[in-house]
Amino acid sequence: MTTEVTTVSLDLPVSLKAAVEKLAMAHGTTMNQFLVMATAEKLGAMQATDAFFAERKGRGDKAAAIRLLRRVGGEPPREGDALPG
Repeated sequence: MTTEVTTVSLDLPVSLKAAVEKLAMAHGTTMNQFLVMATAEKLGAMQATDAFFAERKGRGDKAAAIRLLRRVGGEPPREGDALPG
């Protein structure tokens, strides 16, 4: 990341803006800083999620998954777990 900044015009619903202002004030920060931190947090979470699933996808075994889905069940449903009808 860089220390350069840019100005962005953001359209927020009035209720969301009010909630952000209230929460930012409660945490002793500005609405701008709150939105910067929230954006960075969301970006990090999404990047981590994308990386996690990309790694998991690479380990997938389609044939094993199909075998698992086609297997014959070994136990009847427990009482109360049976489908209606």
